[in-house]
Amino acid sequence: MKIHYFQRYHEKENVATANTMLLLSRLHAYSSDKFFRFLKSEYFSDSFNPEIIFTLQEKSVDSVPDATITQESFKIVVETKMSDWFYEDQLLRHLNSFSDEKYKVMITLAPELMEENKKAAFEEKLKQYNESQRYPVIHINTTFEAMANAIGDILDDRDYDMQDVLADYLNYCYTDGLIPVSDAWKYMRMQLAGATFDFNISSNVLEKVKYEIVLKSDDSLSTINDRFVKIYVTDDNDKPINDFYSGMVPTFYDLKVSETDPGAKVIYSGVLKNKNVSKIRVRMWVADNHEISFNSLVFSTKLDVNIK
Repeated sequence: MKIHYFQRYHEKENVATANTMLLLSRLHAYSSDKFFRFLKSEYFSDSFNPEIIFTLQEKSVDSVPDATITQESFKIVVETKMSDWFYEDQLLRHLNSFSDEKYKVMITLAPELMEENKKAAFEEKLKQYNESQRYPVIHINTTFEAMANAIGDILDDRDYDMQDVLADYLNYCYTDGLIPVSDAWKYMRMQLAGATFDFNISSNVLEKVKYEIVLKSDDSLSTINDRFVKIYVTDDNDKPINDFYSGMVPTFYDLKVSETDPGAKVIYSGVLKNKNVSKIRVRMWVADNHEISFNSLVFSTKLDVNIK
């Protein structure tokens, strides 16, 4: 039974809010840089700089302290609905949640966007409210799907753990109807997940042994072209090894052909000393540019260790 990151089967509106906040908190814990990049790209202007700033010998009005640590103030207020059931009176009362923060955003979040006339009426009242404020409140109307996609945009192929969290959030959204059925194909694309293989290699030979780890695909069983199968190799601490340091993650097709077995592709080569143990982790997943499919995808391959 799969263990989910996000709870299900409770009061839907409250759970939707809690799960979305959990997603954002997990993103922040995973990478504060990616979290603030997400906020800046979706909700704040380019001038927004939420990172903590360390300054030496900063001049103030009457003195020059040895150092200062500052962070620009901001606040985001979120109102969640299970459909376009936003009430202007409630949203206006939510404005009391703000004080004198420099950056203030109110997010209205639902499976569908707010009806245009309703949105325009609220934003007209918001415009009047902002006339009396030192720093205006910005209204962002968005959907669960749009928020998840925006987070996906700032993640890359190597953010395995956070990609897994995001996939489960999309699973939850689809299951609870937070992503419309007509958009289900996008969810299916996100679920073209992969597999991780961990294994150890050791030697009892006194001399140094040169070896290579190879993969040999079985075309008779595979249902996906190897040009769409991503391969990434790290040690057991997720540190990339051999030729996997570059920003590009190769496909199976791109891998170097083995000198010891022309029908196989090399994913790692190294040298083993007596009683040494090499811990290897191989990840495989479907590339983002693969066509949308509701069919099960299979890539069958055999892993071998060859002495050179």
